[in-house]
Amino acid sequence: MPCWERLPQKGPMMCETGVKQRKIGEVLRVKPLAALAMIDEGELDRKIVAILLNDPKASLVNDGESERLRENMALGVAALPFTFVAHLLAVAGIVMVLVWNIHFRGGLAWEATNKNLIFNIHPVLMLIGLIIIGGEAIISYKSLPLKKEVKKLIHLVLHAIALILGIIGIIAAFKNHNESGIANLYSLHSWLGIGVIVLYGTQWLYGFVTFYYPGGTSILRSQSLPWHVLFGLIVYVLAVGTASLGFLEKLTFLESSGLAKYGSEALLVNFTAIVTILYGAFVVLSAISQAPATAEDDYAPI
Repeated sequence: MPCWERLPQKGPMMCETGVKQRKIGEVLRVKPLAALAMIDEGELDRKIVAILLNDPKASLVNDGESERLRENMALGVAALPFTFVAHLLAVAGIVMVLVWNIHFRGGLAWEATNKNLIFNIHPVLMLIGLIIIGGEAIISYKSLPLKKEVKKLIHLVLHAIALILGIIGIIAAFKNHNESGIANLYSLHSWLGIGVIVLYGTQWLYGFVTFYYPGGTSILRSQSLPWHVLFGLIVYVLAVGTASLGFLEKLTFLESSGLAKYGSEALLVNFTAIVTILYGAFVVLSAISQAPATAEDDYAPI
């Protein structure tokens, strides 16, 4: 641990936690981590422990003030109970959307003479992919007591899967419309859907480049993180709202075609929308609550 002392006047000694040798007179930007006070030959000797801002591990280490700020940004409750409820709602949502589209709507197909089977892919993939897997990606930081790098990889992969399934779901809707002679992008739901998928993809790409590969500087990552979290939650809330609007739009079309307004299918669609909204709410609650303690920082293969 290199240390420097202010000369010629004796003062606090700065100890940098890195191992690289520095030049005499070099000016360094550091993040202070701790202050140590000890008696040296009858005099009080003070040492400041710090880490370079551009050190690869700088973003993993915070001083006391940073930790207090992070705690103040979160709700004063543990996230784990919220994540348990979110998982249960996720399972319920998956079952309900599959029962609706397979049992009531006749199944799923990419190629079929009954073009409605093609459209059925859309709500299934949008809910399971963009909403549920995307939600699980968000709460992975709060539901898994793993090392930060492992949780980052899980977060990245789950969001990638959600984005891919969302894109396929949108393609299925266009395919159904084109083969059925229905106009595209005429409803508010479709406009919001395109906007959400574009924002979702932009968010994922920025997160990949900044936080994973090639990775930004420590300063860039630190400054981007709060905005990345905030923008991600905004996009996710928009996605949940768009999905709910889609359930409403589809049910309205079905009821206009003769579906019983108080029949079992209509009730299932409405309850699926309610579960979707509740799941989104618990994902957001999990994201703004306190995470569990991370695993010990010992080596383990991913």
